Amino acid sequence: MAYTILFGSFTFLMLIGMPIAFCLGIASFATVLYMGLPPIVVFQQLNSGMNVFAMMAIPFFIFAGDLMVRGGIASRLVRFAAGMVGHLKGGLGQVNILASTLFGGISGSAVADASAVGGLMIPQMAKRGYDRDYAVNVTVNAAIIALLLPPSHNMILYSIAAGGNVSVADLFTAGIIPGLLLAAALMVTAWWVAKRRGYPAEPFPGFSRVGYFFLASLPGLLLIGIIFGGVRSGVFTATESSCIAVLYAFIIAMLVYRELDWEGFIEAVMGAVRTTAMVLLVIGTAASFSWLMAFLQVQTLIIAAISAVSDNPIIVLLMINVILLILGTFMDMAPMVIISTPILLPVVTAFGIDPVHFGIVMILNAGIGLNTPPVGTVLFVGCAVGGISIREAMRTIWPFFGASIFVLLLVTYIPGLSLWLPSLFK
Repeated sequence: MAYTILFGSFTFLMLIGMPIAFCLGIASFATVLYMGLPPIVVFQQLNSGMNVFAMMAIPFFIFAGDLMVRGGIASRLVRFAAGMVGHLKGGLGQVNILASTLFGGISGSAVADASAVGGLMIPQMAKRGYDRDYAVNVTVNAAIIALLLPPSHNMILYSIAAGGNVSVADLFTAGIIPGLLLAAALMVTAWWVAKRRGYPAEPFPGFSRVGYFFLASLPGLLLIGIIFGGVRSGVFTATESSCIAVLYAFIIAMLVYRELDWEGFIEAVMGAVRTTAMVLLVIGTAASFSWLMAFLQVQTLIIAAISAVSDNPIIVLLMINVILLILGTFMDMAPMVIISTPILLPVVTAFGIDPVHFGIVMILNAGIGLNTPPVGTVLFVGCAVGGISIREAMRTIWPFFGASIFVLLLVTYIPGLSLWLPSLFK
């Protein structure tokens, strides 16, 4: 009966539209009351879920991304991307994807990527004759590249949810090849759709202009090397790197580009505070929910159920991918990672699957979920920026979904795509 109360109340509350943090908290509280446990245990677990030092990296990376958007770093990255790939078929679509890749490697946030790059690119694409549904679909699918590239704070969440036993440095490294592979797949898809619709290419500005754009964007690009190199070499932790990212972004925006004024700084602070408050509340309530699942030994039941179906890792991974894709349609990324990791990680390790490899598979699954209604955060942001309805976007998003699923299958069944690069640093 406790299982029914925990999962039934959570599902019911979510279906009636209650915010996910309250769904998790109320379901946990109701289950604890039914089981006769002290209600304070819910609040103890909520507090311990948020009171993790490594969690400090999340608000700082969010803040750094906000400073970069308001300080001119994002616009220079878009201009550099335009010089590099704008001359290809469907040029502004290609620019959008490359710019998302570059900015994602700095912000580590899909929502920040969609709002920053989308805010710059979608209006320009509409002016040049691109349909708004194409512009939005390119933007929202390219935004999930940020989740696979350092400094993705979702990798930090996965590491914490795994009990701190999975190296953040290894996760940062493991996501690079899958992230670039996803970018390439989306660029091919954008080219194919653009060719079918007859979209134009932009004129090539010349190598000298591309060189100038590169130099102008170099201060922003250097942050990628600073964060990845510092964490990978052990010079500083992921939490310390997030503080360095804020300081570096502030200096570049204020002293180099000189585009960040006091008003913009305050807006960046308030935006980071709001986003952090929402994320941490979800993390805390998800920690209570996860503790109850561990207490009820849900993991053991799932291992037994999957083992009854198959003990073949290929089938097991396929089933887990289907489960995660379904969860992603109605659960946001942070609670999905916090809840699913303690359940599924013991399952996959029992079948000999590497935790780092599984982390990349989970994050890519959750990223695809950010573009699937009813809880598609990135899709909502992209449609709001593009001024179209969710229905309009969903009618033509399928080629991009197909490219993302193709990359997911490659990453799932070719572990070397995730594990080869980290192995070089052993």
